[in-house]
Amino acid sequence: MSTRSESGQTNLIAIGVVLGIVIAGVWGWKRLSFDTQDYVIDQAIPVAFAGLVIAAGLFLLIRAINRRRAQRRERAKLLVAFERATIQEKKLEIAFAVMEVNEYRADGLESAIPGLRDLFAMTLQRALGDERHRIRGMAASYLGALNDRTVIPLLLKALEDEHAYVRSSAALGLGRLRAGEAKEKLTTVMKEDWDQTVRSRSKEALERIK
Repeated sequence: MSTRSESGQTNLIAIGVVLGIVIAGVWGWKRLSFDTQDYVIDQAIPVAFAGLVIAAGLFLLIRAINRRRAQRRERAKLLVAFERATIQEKKLEIAFAVMEVNEYRADGLESAIPGLRDLFAMTLQRALGDERHRIRGMAASYLGALNDRTVIPLLLKALEDEHAYVRSSAALGLGRLRAGEAKEKLTTVMKEDWDQTVRSRSKEALERIK
């Protein structure tokens, strides 16, 4: 109750401050000479606006650069951990993290792609038929993000998985690879699969392949 009261008081104070600034601004504006008002309207405001636009652009640029640097540092750290990991479950966890940090792109992962590909492929193949379908699905979609076309047959097979999540992820992976050889099967899945998400993913994949 006291928190709500304090919040209400803070809001009233903020409103009062804004009103005070507006009133003071109007009061000061009316006391300026017409020449000064014309100068402010014609020159000062456009210059100030341009300065704000430039400052905002620089701020966004600097923030993007800093974000990209932080992303590269985190990616490098994860890649080192991936190479050093010896337990498969831990290695797979790091591999998923690498793909997420890298925004599901292969750029910057060139040296690790063979290891990532083999791990994701093994996960998708060896886990078939068990209850870890979400892990298989993630492996399928990330295989497509590695830009390695050798995994297309494996993803085509995954389109027949008993779990809809794996099938939809396989369609996503094929779309990412723009796998033209998958068009016929994706078309069939888009028309005949009982799951709406799988049908939608297959349609999206076909649109990307075109």
